[in-house]
Amino acid sequence: MEFLGMDFSCAFGSLSQGEFPEKDCLLPLISKLLGYCIVAASTTVKVPQILKILQHKSVRGLSVIAFELEVIGYTIALAYCLHKGLPFSAYGELAFLLIQAIILVAIIYYFSQPIAMKTWIRALLYSALAPTILAGRIDPILFEALYASQHAIFFCARVPQIWENYKNKSTGELSFLTSLMNFAGSMGECPSFFLYAVQERTLDSTSLEQVKKHMFLPKVLFHVAFDKFSCILICKSICFSLEKFDFLDLCKVIMGSVIGIVTNGTILSQIITYQKPPAKKGKKAN
Repeated sequence: MEFLGMDFSCAFGSLSQGEFPEKDCLLPLISKLLGYCIVAASTTVKVPQILKILQHKSVRGLSVIAFELEVIGYTIALAYCLHKGLPFSAYGELAFLLIQAIILVAIIYYFSQPIAMKTWIRALLYSALAPTILAGRIDPILFEALYASQHAIFFCARVPQIWENYKNKSTGELSFLTSLMNFAGSMGECPSFFLYAVQERTLDSTSLEQVKKHMFLPKVLFHVAFDKFSCILICKSICFSLEKFDFLDLCKVIMGSVIGIVTNGTILSQIITYQKPPAKKGKKAN
């Protein structure tokens, strides 16, 4: 019994005999299910932000460059996944996020009239280059360099918005729900990648033992955040037997997850901190 690339026959067979499914049967199934759940959830991530702007007809407090950089980051990440030939469950969320991000930028442009000439130039450059990048028709070395830079792009996409919030002591029209889902997505990147690696049998039992020994979270987060070379050494030690994924792939995922957690967490905390309490109704005079 197969559905959307997920084979339920082994799981149902074991359960019908009153037995718990083996891990070789269960892990690939969990990985696929998690992947599709993330894809399904990603279809609504930016909808609250879009609706809030349309409702208030305002982009007050929003950094245009932040949302533009986000589109570039999603484009590079999606192009790389397509180039690697990953299944839809592994990259589907990026496709939906990119579509929503483009719609969001278009709405921001609409409510930011008049649009400066340099903004039009940036939009035209993206429209000209994005199809080439998504088709993978660029030099492989340049492709790797672009993918390696995506985390810096996402980081730079958050910094202007964080600064805008701090400067105004307000988050303007930023959506709490969208920021919360961005933060949750960053938290889920590493587990979903790890399960996908197990599903594709890129990690053998020896690697799994190494993961258990080395994945001391505080130490890993510290090195990933502040020392890229140490991050590479850690990833080498826990992923030395990767076959389909280079150890740098996991390193990049961990770095991206940490950057996402820190930046999205900062924006989320700003929304909570700068939220204005509801105005108290004055007492009626007798």
